[in-house]
Amino acid sequence: MNDTSSHEFDVIVIGAGPGGYTAAFRAADLGLKTALVERYPTLGGVCLNVGCIPSKALLHTAAVIDEAAAMAAHGVKFGDPEIDIDSLRAHKEGVVEKLTGGLAGMARQRGVEVIQGTAAFTGVNELEVSTGDGSRSFSFTNAIIAVGSRSIELPNMPWGDPRLMDSTAALEIRDVPGRLLVVGGGIIGLEMACIYDALGSEVTVVELTPGLMPGTDADLVKPLERRIKKRYQAIHLETRVTGIGADDDALVANFEGKHEGTERFDRVLVAVGRTPNGNRINAAAVGVDVDDRGFIRVDEQMRTSVPNIFAIGDVVGQPMLAHKATHEGKVAAEVCAGEKSAFDARVIPSVAYTDPEIAWVGMTEEQARAENVDYGIGKFPWAASGRALGNGRTEGFTKLLFDNASKRIIGAGIVGPQAGDLIAECALAIEMGAEAEDISLTVHPHPTLSETVAMAAEVFEGTVTDLYIPRKGK
Repeated sequence: MNDTSSHEFDVIVIGAGPGGYTAAFRAADLGLKTALVERYPTLGGVCLNVGCIPSKALLHTAAVIDEAAAMAAHGVKFGDPEIDIDSLRAHKEGVVEKLTGGLAGMARQRGVEVIQGTAAFTGVNELEVSTGDGSRSFSFTNAIIAVGSRSIELPNMPWGDPRLMDSTAALEIRDVPGRLLVVGGGIIGLEMACIYDALGSEVTVVELTPGLMPGTDADLVKPLERRIKKRYQAIHLETRVTGIGADDDALVANFEGKHEGTERFDRVLVAVGRTPNGNRINAAAVGVDVDDRGFIRVDEQMRTSVPNIFAIGDVVGQPMLAHKATHEGKVAAEVCAGEKSAFDARVIPSVAYTDPEIAWVGMTEEQARAENVDYGIGKFPWAASGRALGNGRTEGFTKLLFDNASKRIIGAGIVGPQAGDLIAECALAIEMGAEAEDISLTVHPHPTLSETVAMAAEVFEGTVTDLYIPRKGK
């Protein structure tokens, strides 16, 4: 063990995103002298400042616009929305400021020293931070790397032209472009497409693979695809953007593949994934195992190849999700404090906050088939849900996967409004090793969307009464 008395800090955390600030706060709560290094003026990282939180604030606005329009079918008509883009942006920024300001207050209350600057390792117990006033060195007993990831920039594109955006720039909502091209049909691209579509843009989505949201079961994506095909200008699958040119009036995109040609757009959003920042802090030079892509290898205690240096969040691998990072941050802080802690989550839920939302956890059908798992399905259509009918949103369903031998739940997928909230029950059920009967016999409130989880379990068991499923042999 290192001699803590010879170092300025017991723990120094690099990066103040959800994983980083959680690690720092947990370490301080456990009595460790803690510092938190962040290159930006506010805490919260990509998630709070230019990611999860501002996007959800805007997605809520988009949902309200769409819901108001849909109410015409229920006999309630509103006028066309008037979009005050400056007020909308101010609302989004206000949400961000409240959360980031709250983090700054909690850091002060806990006695966490916040250091603004860019960090780089100069030794296994030393860090140099470049600040606005020059460079400063800090010594530490333990360090936790939480430097996150950044958007991938494709080649042959005019980066520097403000009309070409990554997700950060898109969330600034500087205007509502007449024609928007979204390059990448994954979660980030489709969430941003939902926002701009609701605000009035004509949206075109281009995806390289045969389907939207690669890695997600195709049946979960279908309700979303059906909805946006009616709304968007075009969705081009198995299509590559080979380059983008710029002239005074537009960005010019060149397409190859299933869709070929050249089209003009007012703005282009590139959302083809993120790449980790592990190779930007000189970690490899002090012995930390960093691969060519920038990922850092860790064990179940989040410890790197250097025993007193830990890493968490996007930089340690997929899935790149804030809720994964926060749990890893707690583990790293607790291990630094001498506690017996490890990251052993069975599953990590994923959510696309599109309209409809898509959420899944555990094993997908695609994965189960690939691994030759003997599984069964309980699938309950929301067309048979009283609450969904009342909401006028019956396109969704709840699907549970069970191991046929043990009857234990091994995966779940939900598509429909509030799917991201509903998936948490399924994650808990998998963590607790619940069997189908455990779920179906749990009394769910009626009428709610949550009861579709129990009904999906009943479908698997053959006990469902809210659907008619002919018995085998009849």
